[in-house]
Amino acid sequence: MTGSRTLGRTDVRVPPMGVGAMVWGDPTSMPRWNPARNAYGPTSSLADQRAALAVCLNAGVNMLDTAAMYGAGASERRVGELTVGVDVLVATKFPARFLAGAGSLPRTLEASLRRLRRESVDLYQVHYPVPWMSIPKVMDLMAEAVAAGKVRAVGVSNFSAKQMREAHAALARHGLPLASNQVQYSLLHRAPETNGVLEACRELGVTLIAYMPLASGALTGKYSSTNRPAGWRQYRAPFRSKDMPRLERVNAVQRQLAERYGRTPSQIALRWVLQQPDVLPIPGAKNARQATENVSALSFELTQSDLAALSAATD
Repeated sequence: MTGSRTLGRTDVRVPPMGVGAMVWGDPTSMPRWNPARNAYGPTSSLADQRAALAVCLNAGVNMLDTAAMYGAGASERRVGELTVGVDVLVATKFPARFLAGAGSLPRTLEASLRRLRRESVDLYQVHYPVPWMSIPKVMDLMAEAVAAGKVRAVGVSNFSAKQMREAHAALARHGLPLASNQVQYSLLHRAPETNGVLEACRELGVTLIAYMPLASGALTGKYSSTNRPAGWRQYRAPFRSKDMPRLERVNAVQRQLAERYGRTPSQIALRWVLQQPDVLPIPGAKNARQATENVSALSFELTQSDLAALSAATD
């Protein structure tokens, strides 16, 4: 496995891959209408999640990504429960509710720390930009949390290149770097390459944290025009009928490379993301099997011609 690297221009060192914990937690404490559950099916058990964490830690993957909003706090509670006394990096996000304003950040952070059973978080991220939340104001509050020792590094999520630059400039006034921007990025969702986000990340020294690196399971190789997923996913890209030719094209290249390397299509897709400079994928893992599948992508490398073939299949 390749070694750790710094998160952006901070002193926080992170592994080459993290773990997305969006669907972790006690399902009985989650709202009945839960987008993650509707998209990915029922959450796994406490034992399954503990086993997934053990596999990840054994591979050196010690960064967990959660959010106050996931399961109305259920994900943070489970992360806290599983990591008491364990050497892990925890990333979480503000706000807890969609309509919250910037001023709710201090109390939202305190609630997250209680659920996580921690005195500080390694990365605190603004979950998404909204017109009623002033970016400079929320960055000022982030800087106060850093000064208070409650946050080690500040990140954003789902920010455009322009919004990233505004956040970066606001933090710079406090002498702080913007550590990361967490956006959707995979072989099937390459918008960061064309919308300026990836370019701005590299210019500013910001790590791009890639969520959904397996494109909601599309890059596992399981799905096709004759085998579409159940639930909401079948009505959204990349599973719609009009998207299937592109999905089947990239899956075919994945299968060829998987056979050559003795790997799985999922591991080929994760490896493509891992080998993009300054990108840190955070695939989800609900159990030990999924965790093992993910971390195994750390133990081999694709050639430049392999990477080019995968990229060409989705261009």
